[in-house]
Amino acid sequence: MSASKIPTSSLPARAGLGLKPEHYETILANRPDVGFFEVHAENYMGAGGPPHHYLEAITELYPLSLHGVGLSIGAARGLDKTHLKRLRGLIERYRPQSFSEHLAWSTHDTGFLNDLLPLPYTQETLARVIDHVDETQQALGRRLLLENPSTYVLFADSTIDEVDFLATIAEQTACGLLLDVNNVMVSAVNHRLDAATYIDRFPVELVGEIHLAGYDETVDAAGDRLLIDAHGTAVKSDVVALYEHTLARSGPLPTLIEWDNDVPDFDTLQAEAARADAMLSAEALRRRKGRRMKAA
Repeated sequence: MSASKIPTSSLPARAGLGLKPEHYETILANRPDVGFFEVHAENYMGAGGPPHHYLEAITELYPLSLHGVGLSIGAARGLDKTHLKRLRGLIERYRPQSFSEHLAWSTHDTGFLNDLLPLPYTQETLARVIDHVDETQQALGRRLLLENPSTYVLFADSTIDEVDFLATIAEQTACGLLLDVNNVMVSAVNHRLDAATYIDRFPVELVGEIHLAGYDETVDAAGDRLLIDAHGTAVKSDVVALYEHTLARSGPLPTLIEWDNDVPDFDTLQAEAARADAMLSAEALRRRKGRRMKAA
């Protein structure tokens, strides 16, 4: 199957939430007004049990985004064929509206690392990631959305700008992109870059989903701000402002609220989704007014 013929589908241009086991019963009982739910693929790679029971019930009611965290698409070694087979099984079982993975690596030789690690942006790593994205899309029979990372170090041997690196991968493989606005803010602050400039250069026409999350803040050895992509709090005000800036370029897009640590009650999560939904609606209204004015 050529890349141009890989099936693609889309989530609604609404705010979605990460699906957490502590909220299964609440969701099924109350059927809250949420655009979609997202799960980490690796949490559902078992054959059965309560996770699949609840996920099957919830996907009867809501669109699903499947987000991978263990494919290690940037690793120097080849992709894990068993992992790809399990991902294919999940996709065939649930038919998610979106599948995404990270521009990162987490494997070395025969070991697995409990983190998403950055890679240098060189011609060598570019060619390797392109090969891995191609292999993934062919194996899964689905278009992949590739997520920009949050980073804490810069590699001296990097020769390609991150936005150009991602855009080239998408151009060569026909994959889409997942724009994590919180990751943009984290990396920009950590490397003393301008987050809005990054967004202005990003190929938003290729974005199939946006992520928002909360960061933690500390200081580095020099006493400068250091942000940590922690996913344990509400979305910070500067990330909300950057999201608004993003929507002005991209228009309304499916937007996930990521809150993976210190998970609060469902009402708190739904309030975060409602805030994003209000911003999506405002941008949609602004664009409709602009079209009417042009037509007048």
